[in-house]
Amino acid sequence: MKAIAAVLLTAVALGAAVTGAQAQSGSKTLEQVKQKGFLTCGTNTGLAGFGLPDDKGNWTGLDVDFCRGVAAAIFGDGTKVKFIPLSAKDRFTALQSGEIDVLARNGTWTQSREAELGLLWAGVNYYDGQGFMVRKKLNVSSALELSGASICVQQGTTTELNMADFFRTKSMKYEAVAFQNIDEAVKAYDSGRCDAYTTDASGLYSSRLKLVNPDEHMVLPEIISKEPLGPAVRQGDDQWFNIVRWTHYAMINAEELGITKANVDEQVKTANPEIKRFLGVEGDFGKGLGLPKEWAFRIIKAVGNYGEAFNRNVGDGSPLKIKRGLNALWSQGGIQYAPSVR
Repeated sequence: MKAIAAVLLTAVALGAAVTGAQAQSGSKTLEQVKQKGFLTCGTNTGLAGFGLPDDKGNWTGLDVDFCRGVAAAIFGDGTKVKFIPLSAKDRFTALQSGEIDVLARNGTWTQSREAELGLLWAGVNYYDGQGFMVRKKLNVSSALELSGASICVQQGTTTELNMADFFRTKSMKYEAVAFQNIDEAVKAYDSGRCDAYTTDASGLYSSRLKLVNPDEHMVLPEIISKEPLGPAVRQGDDQWFNIVRWTHYAMINAEELGITKANVDEQVKTANPEIKRFLGVEGDFGKGLGLPKEWAFRIIKAVGNYGEAFNRNVGDGSPLKIKRGLNALWSQGGIQYAPSVR
């Protein structure tokens, strides 16, 4: 809680500077990105499935693919992205200060972060919720059995407050062992310093891969919070907000329309009027975004649709094997839904 308060205090201290920067930049983020020749994307320091560099510095992940999609919409080239790894403590100030153009780093959308930090969430690219991981030998099958447990947690996140609320509501005691970053928290848990580790459920599955003996650990069934994760931008630039938001919507709409990275070239020849509009064959729906009419085609050509990105990074095509759940399309039992391009 102290870490979250510190972030808010930092935001207040930077408020005048941020407001001034917004006033000067107006709706110029797109212009600035074009002048640089690349997009600057704030991402995780290393979370498998979402944002992780290999030993050669090549980034992969669901959030990484999203940023590549934004770059493709602008430049027609999804590789024109510079990824900036950011800790939970630094992620929002980096966006406020203009160090990055967009933050795509499993950040939870909350009222205070928009109202007090001067940010806007452009959508939800992963519906998540906080959970707990424990060693199987602890013989615990429910979070309700964790009274008196020591729990490793990352500072500067909504996780700390969610955990405090959960234990307080259940009249249970616990000991929080807080760390500045994910790696420190996971290593401490793996070494036996804590009885449990808590973060978003997606992060638990990702972190379990890093443990010495992953099969000796299990994720408990309870989800104790709502964690809508998605890309964020600075307030004050509606055009840029729309570009980032509609990149996400384009990936969802493409999945619904059956447009994939492999068939997008053929889909241009379709007689389907909705697909023609979407791919820029008819009409010019990029103009209002400050983008070319084939902006959506570029996104899908570079990274595929939302379902493809989900599957290869966190779903059945990845080591994480996370089920779509709420992240399935609205027509398939989930809540991923996008307005139409028209």
